[in-house]
Amino acid sequence: MQNLKQIDPPSDDKRWRIVQATMRRNGHKRSGLIETLHTVQESFGFLDEESLRYVAFSLRTPLSQVYGVSTFYHLFSLKPAGKHSCVVCTGTACYIKGTPQLLQEIQEMYGIKPGETTEDGAFSLLTARCVGSCGLAPVAVFDGEVLGNQTPDRTMETLRRWYDDE
Repeated sequence: MQNLKQIDPPSDDKRWRIVQATMRRNGHKRSGLIETLHTVQESFGFLDEESLRYVAFSLRTPLSQVYGVSTFYHLFSLKPAGKHSCVVCTGTACYIKGTPQLLQEIQEMYGIKPGETTEDGAFSLLTARCVGSCGLAPVAVFDGEVLGNQTPDRTMETLRRWYDDE
């Protein structure tokens, strides 16, 4: 095996040690790309350009491929997440019972679409194809708590509480 020069991480942040351990465990091979990206995101909350470049160089993978993987999979985010998260289910049962109205209300009130975060960083709006709670449709998951039978008013009340708690 050839001895390739290892580059230093983008900062002195100790979280880079976790990322380096993941790459080392995978032998700094391209096949460890997805796992490495997951580790970066778990450690830092999102994938920024600097981290993508570092991973690409460390795994000897073209930056275009690293970027392609990070934008193809919906679990990866290239922007920081909000302090809170609201995941609206878009599964068939939820959609039929009112998901479009929930999303429309959030968009009108907060000016964000799914995949975006409010300007103040208070919350991120996400969608999921199904959260497995079809009997409670429509469903939204607020900071990991599944709440069923959502109406635009109920959803907005929960979002307002996040702002009141600040």
